[in-house]
Amino acid sequence: MLSLRPAVPADAPLILQYIRELADYEREPDAAVATEADILRHAFSDHPLVKVTMAEWEGRPAGFALWFLNFSTWEGKPGIYLEDLFVRPAFRGKGIGKALLQHLAAIAVKEGWTRFVWQVLDWNTPAIEFYEAHGAKVMRPWLTCRVEGESLARLAGGAD
Repeated sequence: MLSLRPAVPADAPLILQYIRELADYEREPDAAVATEADILRHAFSDHPLVKVTMAEWEGRPAGFALWFLNFSTWEGKPGIYLEDLFVRPAFRGKGIGKALLQHLAAIAVKEGWTRFVWQVLDWNTPAIEFYEAHGAKVMRPWLTCRVEGESLARLAGGAD
């Protein structure tokens, strides 16, 4: 049977393991450089920046959702941004991913928040089909912009 619960600090090693497993799945294993200390600081401090929902199947670790609030300036309300949704392969097909999506959607509805947003890799057809089957609209005309590393440092320093 499935159970969902908020993560606790003792879950930090497992959360980190899920992140690494997701990075492997997304073909970027070396990009997952987060540490347990990062998880503890950003998810479990006095002012956490992220929230984590843990999924267990018959008492065994099955997956997680890591999320945080974003804000719609047009609507003047917050929403949920889902950074990571991951279900271990052995537990897929049991409704865990759907339950995590429903859980976060229910939080947004209960709080009166305006939207629930996430990204999916364009090659991940199974995930795209799964999300669309659950009412997600893939925002194809929108492109993600990212500044990181040396470019971020240059931008912060005002250098051209």
